[in-house]
Amino acid sequence: MDLRRRPPKPSRIPAGIQRVKDSDNKQQSSSIDDRSPSPTPKASDALPLPLYLTNAIFFTLFFSVAYYLLHRWRDKIRNSTPLHVVTLSEIAAIVSLIASFIYLLGFFGVDFVQSFIARASHDPWDLDDESDPNYVNNHRLVTCPPAQLATISVAPPKLPNPEPLITTLASEEDENIVKSVVDGTIPSYSLESNLGDCKRAAAIRREALQRTTGKSLEGLPLEGFDYESIFGQCCEMPVGFVQIPVGIAGPLLLDDYEYSIPMATTEGCLVASTNRGCKAIYASGGATSTLLKDGMTRAPVVRFGSARRAAELKFFMENPDNLDTLAVVFNRSSRFARLQSVHCSIAGKNLFMRFCCSTGDAMGMNMVSKGVQNVLEYLQNDFPDMDVIGISGNFCSDKKPAAVNWIEGRGKSVVCEAIIKEEVVKKVLKTSISSLVELNMLKNLVGSAVAGTLGGFNAHASNIVSAIFIATGQDPAQNVESSHCITMMEPVNDGKDLHISVTMPSIEVGTVGGGTQLASQSACLNLLGVKGANKESPGSNSRLLATIIAGAVLAGELSLMSAIAAGQLVKSHMKYNRSSKDVSKIAS
Repeated sequence: MDLRRRPPKPSRIPAGIQRVKDSDNKQQSSSIDDRSPSPTPKASDALPLPLYLTNAIFFTLFFSVAYYLLHRWRDKIRNSTPLHVVTLSEIAAIVSLIASFIYLLGFFGVDFVQSFIARASHDPWDLDDESDPNYVNNHRLVTCPPAQLATISVAPPKLPNPEPLITTLASEEDENIVKSVVDGTIPSYSLESNLGDCKRAAAIRREALQRTTGKSLEGLPLEGFDYESIFGQCCEMPVGFVQIPVGIAGPLLLDDYEYSIPMATTEGCLVASTNRGCKAIYASGGATSTLLKDGMTRAPVVRFGSARRAAELKFFMENPDNLDTLAVVFNRSSRFARLQSVHCSIAGKNLFMRFCCSTGDAMGMNMVSKGVQNVLEYLQNDFPDMDVIGISGNFCSDKKPAAVNWIEGRGKSVVCEAIIKEEVVKKVLKTSISSLVELNMLKNLVGSAVAGTLGGFNAHASNIVSAIFIATGQDPAQNVESSHCITMMEPVNDGKDLHISVTMPSIEVGTVGGGTQLASQSACLNLLGVKGANKESPGSNSRLLATIIAGAVLAGELSLMSAIAAGQLVKSHMKYNRSSKDVSKIAS
């Protein structure tokens, strides 16, 4: 956003309102349309002396008469003369003291009044005065809401900041829309629907936001993004996009295939560390993975008049004979949704029903929610006294650390393992097998237990999960349960090699829907070979993505634990996570 040049004044004046040059005698016309852009009158113009001299005189007068009166009152006290007996000169001094005090109390009087006069001026032409010294310093322009200009209103602007930022828009029509958004005539959220152009709507919303807040969004890019692709599914009311660098770790040799792992992160050393782990795994013959379970969950909460009645529904739902009927009703929601199980839990007369189903290559939250809604409507026929409190009762449990996910799993449950050779541990990881095993026991197992962790028996699984999630368009909030992981290490082959494994029971990912269809995220999925839905084997792409994430976590755990065991953690972060550039010189 270029704020160095001021937009031409005629573009800021509505049609039918023109300025008129000053006449020789500088008299103003009685018509508002013919108002002259003469300088705003100042209170100091009425003074016979310059303002600084007037201030100096009153300043000197105040201290002079104060000294004189104090000296006179001291003499009276010494001579036992009553203080109320005053001479003519003392009366004049008292009057002068009061007058100068009143002047100084107003913070140099005329200057104080003058500032209030300037603030109270709501004439729209005053805001356009190019002689304003603040213009050069602030590089910010001022405007008024369109309703005020059109009606020639003298009411103060409704903007919270009197000096909003302004940029030149593509057309006068866009400028009018911005003003309508600022004054509340047009809701910001309706711009895409009204204009039919998502990028134009983002630009207008961005400018309106700058004007209402007075804060610049310079540095937040607007160009170069497909706003049509997020409309109605990814992000509402966009004003730009955030750039996150993507690094590549690998190749990761997993199940006899090589994968280059895209990681979107702003943490230095993370990609480098994961890359070192991939190198150690590759040099040792690769890692293997096993998918243990694949099922997304949703758990509504319903209420009955009694606990007995809630128990009746629990027995009905968990009866294997009824599962087929419930599955038929549930599976109507999608051709990929397949009900697997229902597990119930009672709290008094409240029943929580945890539905678990496969969802193809989608992460599946919407899919399973639709299926649950179908089942609830079906149950209402046999249990008319059932009161549905909520489609989600947190027994699912989504985007929160929960023991139910740690124990029973949610999404994809994966275990990944590798055997790292002794020479690789020494040459690549710069440590020993015994040191790694001992550190893993005390840190990841005992230390996490002492901390009372839930699913956090690992070094930094969430680091790798979050970076891959952002790069591939997953829901970053689901990193909470997707990072549940227990890292195990033990010596094998008579202590010559290291067996390392990560068990992750609730990796929640998809390769279709959500942010996966965005250009950047889609490219990262394509790099991994899991872009979109697998038509021959629905669900295989999302399952493969989950195993790749587990493999990357395995590499990250191996490298970080080795750095800690070798005492290299601080040194490596000082090298890769601290900039050596002189930021002050770059800024200048």
